[in-house]
Amino acid sequence: MGISKLNMMQSHEIDFHVYGDDMQTVEIELDPLETVIAEAGAMNWMEENISFEAKMGDGSNASSGFLDSLLQVGKRVLTGESIFMTHFTNQGSLKRKVAFSAPYPGKIMPIDLQRLGNEITCQKDAFLCAAKGTQVTIAFTKRLGAGFFGGEGFILQRLRGDGMAFLHAGGTVVEKKLNGETLRVDTGCIVAFTGNVEYSIERAGGLKSMFFGGEGLFLATLKGSGTVWLQSLPFSRLADRILAHAPKAGGKSKGEGSVLGGLGRMVGGNNW
Repeated sequence: MGISKLNMMQSHEIDFHVYGDDMQTVEIELDPLETVIAEAGAMNWMEENISFEAKMGDGSNASSGFLDSLLQVGKRVLTGESIFMTHFTNQGSLKRKVAFSAPYPGKIMPIDLQRLGNEITCQKDAFLCAAKGTQVTIAFTKRLGAGFFGGEGFILQRLRGDGMAFLHAGGTVVEKKLNGETLRVDTGCIVAFTGNVEYSIERAGGLKSMFFGGEGLFLATLKGSGTVWLQSLPFSRLADRILAHAPKAGGKSKGEGSVLGGLGRMVGGNNW
């Protein structure tokens, strides 16, 4: 979906380098007075002469008034994100670098918005950082069912602009090209999709499959022609597995970490 250039601030042109494999970091090089925006707490390190400031909103529309800024803040509250975004600006006369990473294992995806119709839709916790001028807002799904039953996909973020944005995905990233096709996906496995792909929620088979299939009650359906990015390990799935294996209240079991401790847990002997 294209965007009128009259309504879109031109994004800053930034250079970058991604380090690592499964615990990646993206280092962004800023020219003098260039700015990158990021989620609060995503910064790893930065060189001298880079200043940072927490601001309400993404700064994509410098002429917006107080009420517009307040509306954008209200939308971010709905996504569960911080009401502030951090703006990192190179105040020096030489190029300087600042780095960002996500708090759990996965891949960092560089996205050139200009090559993707100036717009993508992504999971609400997938956004990591972007060149200033990128508009970060929320995207309500068209169908009411998606809102009530979408799980991680309930509220999605929409990124608009003509510069670079960086997303984070858990585990391995798989890119799918749809050409008038339909793809059914666990809602948590969606990272992002281009603006011409339709998104909805459908029931996951019959009642037995819904309650005992282990795939959740509902699946996301993606239709149309465009690009879809999927992740192999949604953070919610990782967190559920960790909680399931965490020690119960009262401390860890006797012999934990040993062969006997493992056998004891296998036969339900947590307290022997």
